[in-house]
Amino acid sequence: MNKKLCGTNYPASICFIVVNEFCERFSYYGMKAVLTLYFLTYLHWDKNLSTAVYHAFSSLCYFTPIMGALIADSWLGKFKTIIYLSIVYVIGHVVKSVGAIPTVGNSDVHIALSMLGLILIAFGTGGIKPCVAAFGGDQFDEENISERQKFFSIFYMSINAGSLLSTVITPVLRGDVQCFGGDCYALAFGVPAALMVVALVVFIAGSGLYKRNPSQGNILLEVCNCIGFAIKNRWNRSKYDPQRKHWLDWAEENYSKRLIQEIKMVLRVLVLYIPLPMFWALFDQQGSRWTLQATRMNMAFGDSFVIKPDQMQMLNALLILLFVPIFDLIIYPLVSLCRINVTPLRKMATGMIFAALAFGAATLVEVNVVKTVVDPAPEGTCLLQVFNLAEGNVSLKIHGSNPFTEPIQYLQDPPKYEMLPLETSDKGIKIEVTLNGKTSECNHTFDQQKAYSLILFSETTGIQCKLVDDHIKKNEGGNPLLRFLNTQPEELNLTVGDVTFHVSSDYSMSPNKTVDRGEYRDVSCSSQSEKCSNLDLGLLDFGASYTFILVEESGKIVPHKMEDVKANNVHIAWQIPQYVFLTVGEVMFSITGLEFSYSQAPVTMKSVLQAGWLLTVAFGNVIVLIVAEGAGLEQWIEFLLFACLLLGVCVIFSIMAYFYTYVDPDQLDKIYPEDAQKEEDYDHGDKKKKTDDIQLNQTGKSTNL
Repeated sequence: MNKKLCGTNYPASICFIVVNEFCERFSYYGMKAVLTLYFLTYLHWDKNLSTAVYHAFSSLCYFTPIMGALIADSWLGKFKTIIYLSIVYVIGHVVKSVGAIPTVGNSDVHIALSMLGLILIAFGTGGIKPCVAAFGGDQFDEENISERQKFFSIFYMSINAGSLLSTVITPVLRGDVQCFGGDCYALAFGVPAALMVVALVVFIAGSGLYKRNPSQGNILLEVCNCIGFAIKNRWNRSKYDPQRKHWLDWAEENYSKRLIQEIKMVLRVLVLYIPLPMFWALFDQQGSRWTLQATRMNMAFGDSFVIKPDQMQMLNALLILLFVPIFDLIIYPLVSLCRINVTPLRKMATGMIFAALAFGAATLVEVNVVKTVVDPAPEGTCLLQVFNLAEGNVSLKIHGSNPFTEPIQYLQDPPKYEMLPLETSDKGIKIEVTLNGKTSECNHTFDQQKAYSLILFSETTGIQCKLVDDHIKKNEGGNPLLRFLNTQPEELNLTVGDVTFHVSSDYSMSPNKTVDRGEYRDVSCSSQSEKCSNLDLGLLDFGASYTFILVEESGKIVPHKMEDVKANNVHIAWQIPQYVFLTVGEVMFSITGLEFSYSQAPVTMKSVLQAGWLLTVAFGNVIVLIVAEGAGLEQWIEFLLFACLLLGVCVIFSIMAYFYTYVDPDQLDKIYPEDAQKEEDYDHGDKKKKTDDIQLNQTGKSTNL
């Protein structure tokens, strides 16, 4: 019996389905929000490999819905498919969370568990993707059309709410909670795992209330069999048949004319899908390349509020909730008043243009972001900066090449790294240092593609030189790096926030360590004498690498700040325009695209088009995977390349759209009246749900299906 909510025509079972969807979307987007930084900072992969694996996972999530649809329609039905694949989903989350615990095995174990977990999650989320919304629609009786429409609005609001909350909360769990001596990825993955357990428990709890329609056979398999038979039959026939004007007509021996005509209509739409993966190639980079871009930006809003790089993805879900009603209630009606014929395909082409504009904006941001980045030395060269601690201006002469033409002042922050040509993989270089007319000589061996600091200090025998390796790569998490150079004859211990530094005596350098961004006006310092008390380090800003030289002044140890790598000086708010452009593009492209697809396909073929639509998302992620691993371009060039490619694809799509003729699938009942009753029997009310699905995709975020 299909119980109703008190005083309404809504089935009580939909409460369980809506809560299940909210928790499932929270678990998926929460895990995915921190995934790129997990690869980068926990597994220590480079940016290209992190991006490639991220998009390989995203691609798999959109290939597996076909498997879920086949299982549900041909074998288990929607209810059992959701249950069994949700169990796989939960196992994947648990395995992924365990892989993020540092004490569980070595790095190879972490990688193996992470990849296994992601594969299971992809099969789980992709497998239930085509089932949950349709199962919710099945709960309504045929006469409750308006209630079903409102249910879909609520359903998709729960999707966006889960996406929005998870992209805000899980980065906080990652960065603000410390565990195992660093960012707590185990917790950031564990909470989404717990939400997926809740989703499964809630769904099972409503099992006694669900209306379950038996599986009706998979139309996708029937379509594939019909196409295969037509190709095989045409291949085996040597004579041309003028009565068969289309290659699909060769399937008429085994399949009805109506089915063949429906497949023709679907194929015409699928041909239009061919250029669409390029849009998704841009869209899905929010969680990879755009997140990596955010790590090299200033993320502080005032003195008290700091956003995390992986939290910026929440803008997309937030803007979707804002833009959908604005476009439906204001923009589209105003455009219609201007007597502009805004067809669905024109909307989609315009959406592509906005996505290209988003990557144009991302390119401009990236060009300014990289100005604070120290470019690594190419082969046959190295980078060098000089710290002068000799209490006087010194002059340097480097044999073979001398980039230091001006005298170097005492405790001067070097303006930049200078490039030294080596011509080989390593080279011994003689350096002459002159102070107050006295010249000293030192010899050091330099390796190619490394960065160094040369420390000059005075002793009774003259100027001494010490060469130390430098870390010039910005911290992937966006936080500053810090080290101390101790000029004193005693060891020092310093505590910066939660991080402890031990610095040996006599011009020793501590290792680089990551600290949280912030003001450090009262840093604890301890030594055998009383010279070292609390130190004022000032602001340690996003993305910078600092060397603090500890010298004695007036009987006290004083820190002198040297900025080896400049702090991020482009504010993260400059990413907002690219998110706005991309979300506008999504509203016009994605939601309109599904509306167009459903309006142009027969009722029984909607699942085929849904599979085709999801495959465009999968192939879009494959494109990013190939470019990230194969092109090896600078990031701003890669952004510009994607923008130009999408504009080119938009031109091709517009030409294809110009020659497309809109059809009315309902006319098939008049053309093939003998199949109308058979179609109605197969439908089981889906024809009435057609308009609901269109409304559904106008009110919800289609890419979160």
